[in-house]
Amino acid sequence: MKFNVRYYLAAALALVGVGSAQAEIKLPKLFGDHMVLQRETEANLWGWAAPGEEVKVSLGEATVTTKADDSGKWKTKIKTGAAGGPHELKFKGSNEVTLKDVYLGEVWIASGQSNMEWTVSSSLNPQEEAANAKHPLIRMIKVQRIPAEKPVDDIPVDPGTKKTTPTSGWAVCSPETAPSFSAVGYYFARYLNQELAGVPVGIVNDNWGGTVCEAWTSNEALAAVPSLKYLADRKIENLPERPDPKDPTKKLPPKFDANQPAVLFNGMLAPVIPLSIRGAIWYQGESNVGRAHEYATLFPTMIADWRARFGQGDFPFLFVQLAPYRYNSSPRLAELWDAQNKTLATSPNTGMCVTTDITTIGDIHPKNKQDVGKRLALWALANTYGKKDLVYSGPLYDSSEVEGNKIRVKFKHGAGLTAKDDKPLTYFQIAGEDEKFVDAKATIDGETIVVTSEEVQKPVAVRFAWNELAEPNLFNKAGLPASPFRTDSFKLLTGPK
Repeated sequence: MKFNVRYYLAAALALVGVGSAQAEIKLPKLFGDHMVLQRETEANLWGWAAPGEEVKVSLGEATVTTKADDSGKWKTKIKTGAAGGPHELKFKGSNEVTLKDVYLGEVWIASGQSNMEWTVSSSLNPQEEAANAKHPLIRMIKVQRIPAEKPVDDIPVDPGTKKTTPTSGWAVCSPETAPSFSAVGYYFARYLNQELAGVPVGIVNDNWGGTVCEAWTSNEALAAVPSLKYLADRKIENLPERPDPKDPTKKLPPKFDANQPAVLFNGMLAPVIPLSIRGAIWYQGESNVGRAHEYATLFPTMIADWRARFGQGDFPFLFVQLAPYRYNSSPRLAELWDAQNKTLATSPNTGMCVTTDITTIGDIHPKNKQDVGKRLALWALANTYGKKDLVYSGPLYDSSEVEGNKIRVKFKHGAGLTAKDDKPLTYFQIAGEDEKFVDAKATIDGETIVVTSEEVQKPVAVRFAWNELAEPNLFNKAGLPASPFRTDSFKLLTGPK
């Protein structure tokens, strides 16, 4: 889908300056009735008023006063207490704005491409799930899908439809609203709400199908990394003008789409910053499979960029390892899995949900989003909310050691290693110094796996599930699948030429 850059730029520029022209208090569209504010913190609040106007904000007994700057923008923080509600959040200046049915709870951003955008109505058991979606303490807002050349201050209004969001602000979970919710976001929120004894959960549904990671990363962050600078240099103003098909003597402005670097950071994430959040969940990578090696740099760059922009430390960033699918580009998907594994190791406070067992090989959008949401929530419950004695991950590669003609592989989260179907372990390969991998026999030995092949007497490396169609049978005692991995550092197909 293409967009006229001047058309959307005009809309974006109008948003940036809208506050300074108003004499009355105006709030960003992110704030509204039914919203969830992050509990037990100093929550960021902002908006617009007349330049120099005093703005008083109150939430229960907490009250703060601030002033709009010369451009008419104001921002402040207000102390939030324990989970609960409903509350009224009041803003008073020359006028008064009151937000009703506001709850204090846990706020998470749900971002990425189509598998995160995929709704409850398009996922597994939609009628049953909708009928049972009576969870008034789960709320969700959908950010409008509009790219922008420069960062904007507010959620854009679509110039064509004049709509702000498909859900018209914060929606309270019910059988009527849940079908349009992000399925992964909803099932993540539902499990948290259940396991945290009814704490309200708010999800900012900020995603767009078919989009690339660099579109969600700021131009400044891309430009700061030598290997990614070429992406930052793809600026919209450098795109060529187009010939007018109706008049060859005339030129039309360039077009840009949702996969230009930084345009979704500018148009969809910037309006959410600096909302006080607990963390983010992410399901993306399908559109970067062809550049899997680069993703090992790009994805951590995006995570660090978001954390710097929100200014709330290394908040939890939990992501989904892509499901097996027939991309017809093997082993590129395996190399993307490898990049995701590297991110888990190199970026602090991250977590990864493995999905090799809940896939549909012929469908890039597996319908089982319930387990995806639950597995993301397990990472949050164990590492963010301090739930003890909780197995939150399947086996993750830790280290390996050559023992004669065998290689012993050690795992994190490997307690109770098992072949789920009681058959021989599948999708293990071994290689010697020639770097040629052959199918191997893998045997469970305690919390390790011993890998061997009669074809390789001097092994140097093991790979597991290094195939885009792999649905391996290695699990731990909690029934969570092992992540694909490699023990080598051989040159990759998607690596530098």
